[in-house]
Amino acid sequence: MTYRMALLMAMLAGLVASSPVLGPAVPPGPTGLDDELRSIIADHGLTGDPSLGRDLPGIDEPLAQLGKRLFFTKALSGDMDVACVTCHHPWLGGGDGLALSIGVEAVDPDLLGPGRLHDSGYPNVPRNAPTTFNIALWDQFLFFDGRVESLGKTAGMNGADGLGIRTPDSAPGEADPAAGGDLVTAQSRFPVTSQDEMRGFTFEAHRPNRYVRTHLCDRLGDAGVGQGELDPNTWLVDFQRAFGSQEPAETLITPDNLAAALGAYQRSQVFVDTPWRAYVEGDKHAISPAAKRGALLFFRAPEDGGAGCASCHGGDFFTDEQFYVLAVPQVGPGKGDGRFDDDYGRFRETGQPEDLYAFRTPTLLNVGVTGPYGHDGAYATLEGIVRHHLNPAAAVAAYDLAQLDPSVQTEHMQLNTERALARLGENRRLGLPSIEKVQLSDAQAADLLAFLETLTDPCVEDPACLAPWIPGASEPDPDGLRLEAEISAAVP
Repeated sequence: MTYRMALLMAMLAGLVASSPVLGPAVPPGPTGLDDELRSIIADHGLTGDPSLGRDLPGIDEPLAQLGKRLFFTKALSGDMDVACVTCHHPWLGGGDGLALSIGVEAVDPDLLGPGRLHDSGYPNVPRNAPTTFNIALWDQFLFFDGRVESLGKTAGMNGADGLGIRTPDSAPGEADPAAGGDLVTAQSRFPVTSQDEMRGFTFEAHRPNRYVRTHLCDRLGDAGVGQGELDPNTWLVDFQRAFGSQEPAETLITPDNLAAALGAYQRSQVFVDTPWRAYVEGDKHAISPAAKRGALLFFRAPEDGGAGCASCHGGDFFTDEQFYVLAVPQVGPGKGDGRFDDDYGRFRETGQPEDLYAFRTPTLLNVGVTGPYGHDGAYATLEGIVRHHLNPAAAVAAYDLAQLDPSVQTEHMQLNTERALARLGENRRLGLPSIEKVQLSDAQAADLLAFLETLTDPCVEDPACLAPWIPGASEPDPDGLRLEAEISAAVP
């Protein structure tokens, strides 16, 4: 049992012991639980495997292997001090284990997780790093505000439905002709253009995104404006092998091919072999009685004595990919919205008042390892974010700043969070889809948490199982800039 799991189970046991069950009774025996859950599984059309019917690359394929090396090289950052993996390491749940990411200008560029500091002393990225695990399973939107968007969702197509993908490089509602064939490839084009994440503040300063991407490709290809910036440099050999071509760097190492390789690596990160999947597929012993009770709470509507979680976290991927106002405490540097470093969420893309402070529903697969939670990582624990959903106003009133790293900015938290709560109240008044107050006992909350823990694939907590997604010491390092992660001992 991992440290993280042992800690959670101890916490759950304490909750169960401290409070009586106040909600509706559930069937007392495993057979009753199983019968009810089988009915729910059938009603919801669940298979347990959200990857079914998708054409996904394997990590051993040449393009995914190229993408892995690119994902780990600091050559893709303007000042060569950060890599994609800095904020999305497999050992850290496909994220970085921080409430808010620290991209460029870190004190120690290779230190990941708790303890990573920015030169300023404060986090410089305004949002929590979403996991790359199972990123291939999103069909409609990527990023918390959905700024990469399939313009015509077709389930299972990951955005490649012929209607195009909108990105920050295209006008609202218009397809980006350079987006590529799927959402993951499209989003892979943008971290390198973000000043705080990877670009830096002097690299191709004040120039459009296309200059950044071209310069990076020239750097890898030892051509044009990037000639001589890397020594050693064997990227051309890697690109030729991955694409099965002997073309020169100028025609082979392009922004499109770079994004395709990064996308293939990320799309290969499919981790869906969860205990819950095993249960759905017929193994009634795959999850505990507590988890089964929690599953009933999860899938039942509040009027039926449940928590109504599946109304937003439905399906085998446990998300409806839509945007809701949760009024999670607004911490960090914000996106610069308004006068007080606020983050307006989906409103930034749509301009619709009801989208103020609305953020995309996350998947719950592997939720046990993908904290901290919320668009800004305001909640350090899974229990914290669950209790926030049950009663946002009460959770905000009781919010404990001690769960945040002391470096996280909170000076405007109260004002900005009050505005988010007001927006939630207004959306409720207008009858818009919103989270509602749900009363659960501590014992029921513990059951719900036990169910959520069954949504994590054991592979993502096993370094040996994750090894294929991390370059080994014997693998080629084309530029000598591979990020060799130092993971803080504070990470379980």
